[in-house]
Amino acid sequence: MGPLDGVRVLDLTNVLAGPFCTHQLAHMGAEIVKVEVPGTGDLARQLGGDHDLNADGMGVSFLAQNSGKRSITLNLKRPEGRDLFLKLVRTADVVVENFRPGVMDRLGVSAEVLHAENPELVYCAISGFGQDGPLAKNPAYDQVVQGLSGVMSVTGAPDGPPMRVGYPVADTLGGLTAAFAIAAALARPKPGRGTVIDVSMLDSMLSAMGWVVSNHLIAGWAPHRAGNDNIAASPSGVFQARDGALNIAANKQEQFEALANVIERPDLVDDPRFADRKSRIENRKALTEAIEAALASVDAGDWVDRLSASGVPAGRIMTLPDILAHPQVADRGLVDAVPTPGVAREVRIVRPGFRMDGERPKTHLPPPELGAQTETILDELGVSTGDRAHLKSKGVI
Repeated sequence: MGPLDGVRVLDLTNVLAGPFCTHQLAHMGAEIVKVEVPGTGDLARQLGGDHDLNADGMGVSFLAQNSGKRSITLNLKRPEGRDLFLKLVRTADVVVENFRPGVMDRLGVSAEVLHAENPELVYCAISGFGQDGPLAKNPAYDQVVQGLSGVMSVTGAPDGPPMRVGYPVADTLGGLTAAFAIAAALARPKPGRGTVIDVSMLDSMLSAMGWVVSNHLIAGWAPHRAGNDNIAASPSGVFQARDGALNIAANKQEQFEALANVIERPDLVDDPRFADRKSRIENRKALTEAIEAALASVDAGDWVDRLSASGVPAGRIMTLPDILAHPQVADRGLVDAVPTPGVAREVRIVRPGFRMDGERPKTHLPPPELGAQTETILDELGVSTGDRAHLKSKGVI
């Protein structure tokens, strides 16, 4: 049993930010009912690196974040579909959607309508820019939000173009923000009245960039691209050893002194150019050249071992397959194998990045085939066989 055991969530979301949110709730034990469009379902079913899975409606992008959910197909554009959805809402604790602002109103299932059916419902809307403001109704994909948020302006080499982060960070942070807000609303319910949560991916990005934003707002610092260098400390960044690169983050004075000793350059500590944090930043290029000259005689992995043993933060720059195979990850149960009907291969997904009382949260249902639990959920709602036949003939389910 997870901390959200007994909580029912209706998931109207597509692709990434919303499904990622509800996937986190599923790991916490919530029951997720994924409400999908008949015939097509979540667009993520057609996305991912395996074209055969995409064609089967079980794309990797879908498999990655939809375990722990049940799927019902329901056409909300039909009055009968809307009525069935309202019936589901009466049984639910949470509704999550990531349509563009205004869509739920047009479908006749706005927060006000849903709260009339279920006064204590937690309603969470995830969108690119929030429910109001001049950009609210603009279409938003992850890369668009990355660019608008300023994160691309501080990512990349100083003399290069702005760069996107190498994974959909805006979608992911938006989903995490939504899951956090929903959990908070459930932790302190408001008897007799519901909650409306308005999650903006843009706001979520700026909030997560608080360190950079505050340096601008408080210190007047102009954010800029610095490549792999830590703009607030030196030596802190990527350094070349004999066989490749490693990260070193000697941000504190004692770490710099330990680094100098490990690389057998204690003279660097007495050099006035490197006397304190400010001077080391001002003379970063000269310091980096001196350190890399010393590192060139030994492989990166050996330096990581020596530096770590001396209290200097350091690490290899690894590929994703390498770190997933590393015992630090492989032995801690982060990756879970999920036997999945309709998929003739092993499905492995990433579980949440924490343990609770020594246990890693996990889901207990496979990613569902489209509409796989429609009949079961209609049974739970008491929909008769005759009514189901009518609904199918109308394309409602």
